[in-house]
Amino acid sequence: MSRETILEPDLPIVDPHHHLWDRPAALMAALPPPKHGFEQLIRRVPRYLLDELLADMKRGHNVKATVYMECGSMYRGRGPATLKPVGETEFVNGVAAMSASGLYGDVLACAGIVGHADCNLGAAVRDVLEAHIVAGGGRFRGIRQSASADPDKNVLGPLARTEGGLYMSAKFREGFAELAPLGLSFDAWMLEPQLPDLIDLARAFPDTQIILDHVGTPLGIASYAGRREERFPIWKDNIRKLAELPNVAVKLGGLAMVFPGFASFMSDPPTSSEALAAEWKPYIETCIEAFGPDRGMFESNFPVDIGTCDYDVLWNAFKVLAKGASAAEKTALFSGTATKIYRLDL
Repeated sequence: MSRETILEPDLPIVDPHHHLWDRPAALMAALPPPKHGFEQLIRRVPRYLLDELLADMKRGHNVKATVYMECGSMYRGRGPATLKPVGETEFVNGVAAMSASGLYGDVLACAGIVGHADCNLGAAVRDVLEAHIVAGGGRFRGIRQSASADPDKNVLGPLARTEGGLYMSAKFREGFAELAPLGLSFDAWMLEPQLPDLIDLARAFPDTQIILDHVGTPLGIASYAGRREERFPIWKDNIRKLAELPNVAVKLGGLAMVFPGFASFMSDPPTSSEALAAEWKPYIETCIEAFGPDRGMFESNFPVDIGTCDYDVLWNAFKVLAKGASAAEKTALFSGTATKIYRLDL
């Protein structure tokens, strides 16, 4: 049961960004003491599968469907390394089939699937993409390849896995060019200082649908602590430049992660939806103003965002932020844009 009254409980929602994972007890026991907020989260949520997702979807909001976002879950244990990420799509398509059976209600979990493929393979990535399409059983919509990097390795902690400049690489772009011919989209996760790279990428590939995750991930931790407001105008300028490109959409969320450094992260007691909306307002409103409701979509980023709030409180915060929007604008922000961008058959 929600600890808050559910706002606008009949408003249809398509959640365009969530994960599923399972960290066995033996793996958790072998982990070193957590030094980063993301490591704290993994310890807090070692398992998030269909049962946990359905429980969140049924906390009071009218969630009709979801889109699964890759997170390195259930890769194949055997076979060529390049094809191991296809195991994640196989796993999630099975979950989607379970949900679509109707045995768990009328929600459609994982109605769209975004997997991972390494565009650094160049043109050879096409074989991986085609394997995903087959494994997805009609639900596979695109890939995500994170470019998140920063000279300060303490920003990303355990997620510091690549060097900067990925989206500018010629080999990456050779692989990226394989997406549009297959009708696939690209989700981009990067940090706020890296947004110019995505602007350049989107200009170079105007026929590829690109989705910016987490409003570009503003930073307020490690060497960026106390500098979030200083960097806000830089972020805002880049968001506006990105929004000028019609092949780019934006996900409105992810601000409950550790990276922005908001006081609400891991707060005790948990922050209310009203207070969360006040924290996030400058970023959400800037994105909606720049992209418009038809290219903006609220996202849960669960279970990652559980480090700040429960699923019901998160969607309440988004509804507070959208309270001045028209009925048509709310439909776009909460379900319509996600359905359109990810070509969902609902």
